[in-house]
Amino acid sequence: MIKITIAGRPNTGKSTLFNGLTGTRDALVHDRPGVTRDSLTGTMRDRTYQITDTAGLENAKTGIAADSTNMALDAIAASDAVLFVVDGRTGITGADLDWARLVRRKTRAPVLLLANKCESSRRMADVNDFYKLGFGAPTAISAEHKMGFDAIYEFVDKIAAARDAADMVQPDDKPATEKLKIAILGQPNVGKSTFVNRVLGEKRQIVRDAPGITRDTVKIPTRFYGRDIILMDTAGLRRKAGVTDDVETLSALKSLDAIDKADVVILMVDATRNIENQALGIAARVYDAGKILCVALNKWDLVEPEIRDEKLLKLKHQFANSFHQIIKPMILAVSAETGMGVQNMFRRIYEQWDISSSQVPTSLINRIVEKLVATRQPPMSRLKRPMKIKFARQTGRHPMKITINVGGASDIPESYTRYLRRGIATELKWEHLPVVIEYHKDENPFEDK
Repeated sequence: MIKITIAGRPNTGKSTLFNGLTGTRDALVHDRPGVTRDSLTGTMRDRTYQITDTAGLENAKTGIAADSTNMALDAIAASDAVLFVVDGRTGITGADLDWARLVRRKTRAPVLLLANKCESSRRMADVNDFYKLGFGAPTAISAEHKMGFDAIYEFVDKIAAARDAADMVQPDDKPATEKLKIAILGQPNVGKSTFVNRVLGEKRQIVRDAPGITRDTVKIPTRFYGRDIILMDTAGLRRKAGVTDDVETLSALKSLDAIDKADVVILMVDATRNIENQALGIAARVYDAGKILCVALNKWDLVEPEIRDEKLLKLKHQFANSFHQIIKPMILAVSAETGMGVQNMFRRIYEQWDISSSQVPTSLINRIVEKLVATRQPPMSRLKRPMKIKFARQTGRHPMKITINVGGASDIPESYTRYLRRGIATELKWEHLPVVIEYHKDENPFEDK
């Protein structure tokens, strides 16, 4: 897979181009310059090429801008091709010239110069000025309107073909294995990016003590503890009352959208503070979406040893009492800073994912349900009609879904459903998984006679 990097100074339309080429809305787009901070990686639409959106190159020696620029330069150095984006309306600037020289020093990979925001040739600045950048003739595009993309595809296809010929790459007949997608959510400054960097073994995400550093949902393919996974680092979620900036609002929406796209959600909380209602609200959204949830108590190394057992027990009770969908919340203590408990967390997550991917024999489910019913008979309906459980089977995975055919009563109380859910989950080792029970009422052919 070839690696393509989008580079350029801030506010030239790099993130809009990334979204257009990947066919997604993964990159946060805003008129304000400097919105992108971390490097965001995706796959080019209709291709298998990896493409990376980088922060705008800025001349800063310290702070977030310097961190973002250094990460962008690292991505450029590791790429097989570079799409250098300039604003075609305003023409080149001194910053464009500076960064063009830096890109040439960082990589020998082919560079395609893209003059963005050129919906028409009349809106384009003097074309001759762009030759000063040293990348040849500019290609006029409009990332917003997806104009000029054919030239980009032709450019990267030629590079891919040349690389395949040089490496004599043979096609792999084995189907690609779907990677486990793990989203990391939580409030600002609880250590999400530090956790991601710990798993990656490198400083991939910007880490600062200030909240709100991460803005995009950054998807990072990696291999950790024996498995290929995709980590999804998200922007911190604050209470609505504390959000006054529209960029932060967009970031929060992308963070919540990551729940639906993930297979597993790690909800990271600061173990040195009390669990807030917002964390419980995030957990509720995860459960409602039918995803596996792991609550990571980060900074556990900073918690006083004599209160750890009591604190852990209290948190487990708090989560267990808040959600009837889960039997035993998976709450694990970790330290992203030191690495304590991180491997154990992923071992537990992998175990739960494997369990949730299984199909249980119908005969076993029926034996479990029959035993539960024999122990505790279903209650009578409001019409004093008994509920008869006839047949049960597994009808879904991710979340685990059990469909029970019943006769008689149609108003089965939630308390009895919870009883069945708990009993089934305990017998099948599904205590950490979201379990859904649905009822299918058998039709009575004599009911309307």
